[in-house]
Amino acid sequence: MKFENRTQGLGPVRRRVAVGATAAAMGITAMLGSGLATAAHAADTAKLTGIVLGVGAGESQRAVSWYSSTDTPQMVQVVPTAKLKHGEFDKHAATFPATITANKVNGGYNAHVTIDGLKKKTKYSYRVGFEGNWSPTYSFETQDFKGDFDFLFFGDPQIGASGNVAKDAAGWADTLNVALAANPKTALLVSGGDQVETANTETQWDAFLAPDKLRQYPWAATIGNHDVGGKAYEQHFWTPNTDRSAPYYNGDATTRSGGDYWYEYNDVLFIDLNSNAYANGADAAHIQYVTDVVKEHGDAAKYTVLVYHHSIYSPASHANDGDNQQRRKDFPTAFSNLGVDLVLQGHDHAYTRSYEIKNGQKANPKEQPGAAEVVQGPGGVIYVTANSASGSKYYNLTAPDTTKDPNYGPDPLNPKSHWANSVENQEHVRTYVKVQVRDDKLVVENLRSGTCAAPNAAVELGQEDWCGPDSGATAAQPVGSTVDKVVIHPYDGKGDHGKSDEHKPAADESAWLQ
Repeated sequence: MKFENRTQGLGPVRRRVAVGATAAAMGITAMLGSGLATAAHAADTAKLTGIVLGVGAGESQRAVSWYSSTDTPQMVQVVPTAKLKHGEFDKHAATFPATITANKVNGGYNAHVTIDGLKKKTKYSYRVGFEGNWSPTYSFETQDFKGDFDFLFFGDPQIGASGNVAKDAAGWADTLNVALAANPKTALLVSGGDQVETANTETQWDAFLAPDKLRQYPWAATIGNHDVGGKAYEQHFWTPNTDRSAPYYNGDATTRSGGDYWYEYNDVLFIDLNSNAYANGADAAHIQYVTDVVKEHGDAAKYTVLVYHHSIYSPASHANDGDNQQRRKDFPTAFSNLGVDLVLQGHDHAYTRSYEIKNGQKANPKEQPGAAEVVQGPGGVIYVTANSASGSKYYNLTAPDTTKDPNYGPDPLNPKSHWANSVENQEHVRTYVKVQVRDDKLVVENLRSGTCAAPNAAVELGQEDWCGPDSGATAAQPVGSTVDKVVIHPYDGKGDHGKSDEHKPAADESAWLQ
């Protein structure tokens, strides 16, 4: 293979991605070849930590972020694994220079790169650093760039929440291992927020980022309330198409992380919101952001999926928090009007799957609790809350309390649950959510990644006095068993939420590694 000796722009990931805006947001140029290596100072050495793979603006991109102890020019080298000979990155390797900025947390530097032009269904190897100072070599594999795919959604690892970082980290690593052993071809790992307990505590970040699975599969980060107290979140995770304007950002840009962002994958439009910012017009700003992104990119998307941290239909400790009550007023009608199909949330450390919700009300009064199939009408939205993926902290389900919120009372068909929720579950075992994206349906499944046995920090440490289904009355079910599963048949009437196939591009429009 021969590389052209030229500078490569970000290129058309897909026709509908605004390349110019994306490139400006990244502030980087991708270069082919290995010439940049000579720019590094051979005498310099760097400690390279926190390497994590992230999503790009589309299927043919991946982001790589890391911390460095030096600002020496650095890069990512990438090569198809099949052309990696004896571990050497030779003429077949593409080189992408890093953007490096001073780290506001630990006095070092943080770096990021966007790898562009990836081919579908190809395994790649990469490393970060500079000549004479390289990280270990890691690998990832792209999937098909059109049609069906699966992604996994993880709620609140919140490393450090139990008070024992090592136990929390063990549970988190085990969930990733279990989930990816069962789903090795998953395309994306999607975050529900709260990666750590304390925003600027790097020992917690180190533990969260320790699993090599986070260098093999792209992590689509979401900021939670425990991530928001400093700059570490956005220093660890570069995200595409990010708007950090004040309304989306939650305060002082010099000390806090945040922002809203979006990306596309196989005709799914993902929009991620910083739900920590909700007051003083922030919710209206989020709605406008979603509106603008859907207006520009929604026509070519088969499904629209929103992701943010604070579960508006919380089943547990946060069910009637004042900020959640506000979001329940602000968001649902807008999401229905915009044709959102699925909303993924965290924060409440318990699992829920809503009924079909339209304009903040149950769309079909006859929909039964726990229904295995749901047919969405126009404006119908399903909301899912993920339980703890690490076992660091669980919240018990609460009874509906109309004295705290008269609009969030019991379900007439199941009075122990809140009216919005088809399923509410807490077993004090680790779980994750698998989403299968198919041409005519979405399949959402909550799966157990652990049992009552270790690693399960909150149970091990005696912070929970029961474990298992039915408040511990039933024995814990095996790893890999299903808590809940639903097949969602999206609205497919005329207009299909205003979406069409008209602008779908051919797959693999931009490939650089032949």
